[in-house]
Formats: sequence, C-alpha cells, structure tokens
Amino acid sequence: MIVAKQPGVKVKDPACQLGSLGTGNHFIEVCLDESDRVWFMLHSGSRGLGNRIGQVFIELARADMERHERNLPDRDLAYFEEGSQHFTDYIEAVSFAQEFAAENRRLMMLAVIEAAKSTRMLPPFDARLMAVDCHHNYVARERHFGADVFVTRKGAVRAGLGELGIIPGSMGTRSYIVRGLGNPESFESCSHGAGRTLSRTAAKQRFTVAEHEAATRGVECRKDAGVLDETPGAYKPIEDVMHAQRDLVEIVHTLRQVVCVKG
Repeated sequence: MIVAKQPGVKVKDPACQLGSLGTGNHFIEVCLDESDRVWFMLHSGSRGLGNRIGQVFIELARADMERHERNLPDRDLAYFEEGSQHFTDYIEAVSFAQEFAAENRRLMMLAVIEAAKSTRMLPPFDARLMAVDCHHNYVARERHFGADVFVTRKGAVRAGLGELGIIPGSMGTRSYIVRGLGNPESFESCSHGAGRTLSRTAAKQRFTVAEHEAATRGVECRKDAGVLDETPGAYKPIEDVMHAQRDLVEIVHTLRQVVCVKG
C-alpha cells in the first residue's frame, strides 16, 4: 500500500503507517509447507500508534500514583484502578490499537497477494484456501478459573481449544501453523515465537555477514550487516520451543521460508 505524504502530515502519523511493515522482527514471507503449498505470511503490529498510546497512559498512571501519594518501589509499577476514568480510557485505546493492527495486517496481505498476481509470472491461484490471523502482545478480557480477568499476552498468542495460530521462526528457520489445545494452566496461550538469546547489539557484534549468509542459505532475503540482529543464531532453536509447548498446541503445518522481506 502506498500512502502519499500530504503537506503538514508527519510520516509517523498513524494515517501514514496503516498498511505498512514495521522494523525489527517484523517481516513478510513466502513459505512452502510439507506438501509444497505456498503460504504468504506476515508479522506486524499497531506500528507507532500502539507505542504512542502506551507512552501517554504510562505518564497518566504515574501522575495518578503521585496524586494519591502512593509510594511505589519503582515508578514503572504505576497502574490504574479498574473503574477509574483512565482505566476505562486505556482499555478503549488498547482495543483501538488492536483493531488498527488487524486492519494493518489485512491491508498488507491484500497488497502482497496483489503484488504476486500482478507479476504475470505465476499461474492463476486462489489465495483464500486457508487464512490464519492472530494478535500477539495484546490484552483481552476472558474467563479463566471461574473469574473474569484481563489476560495480557506478551510474546504470546491465544491457543484456545481448536483455535488456529501462527508461531513464526527467525530468518532461515521453520515456522508453524498450530491448533490450540486449550490448556487452562497457560490461560489458553502459547509462545509467539522462539524468543531471543542475544540482544540486538550483542548479535551484531557476535555474527558476521558470512555466518548470516550460511544460516539463511536457500532463503531469498537481505544478507547484509543491517540485519545481523535478526540472524537465526540470535534466537532460540524454534524446534526446542515447539517441543517445550507440545501440551499447549499441536502442529498443523510446518513452513519453510523461500522469501523473507524485512522492514
């Protein structure tokens, strides 16, 4: 999706980010499953909108704590009490950010499909045989253990009984389409991915471009110093992560990347 910059509009404004890919671990990929069927997969979020919402409400929470003279051991522990105006406003803002993220993914997927069709190098295809869409890093009101609670899934996705989810690997490793087992002990959740073993700075210092090229052999992707923080060695082995959560999800499809586009 192309958004023309309008006079007086900053590029970081949400209106200019809708339908765009973020940086870091965000990506667009073309994958093949165990039967060599083609999958388009992308990972992005609410872009700068979610971050700005977080910054605003963190400051409001800190101000509320100071107003009530509550001595917190760390100012980052500031919170809103349920029923307060800021609490209600925050839940509404977070819900909007999640809707923004979902629409962002929808627009990007449509753009990816259209780009593939417009090359005229591929035979006609149906891109709607199976579609999986799930949030990560979000909050939802759910019922667990007989109580209505807010569940925050950070680095996690919902894995309710029978629900389909996506667990992406790093550049050059496998990704998985999974079906949730509805494990109550995990609040019906599973990991969103492998998780890092090295910080971005440490990964750039540890790996060379040659090592990155070897780790991503067979994948059409960036192979330069600018993506060393995303090289497979910076993450835990995805196979170990999948084995560790075999009581949370079952694997439906195993995907291998052939194209990976980083933001």
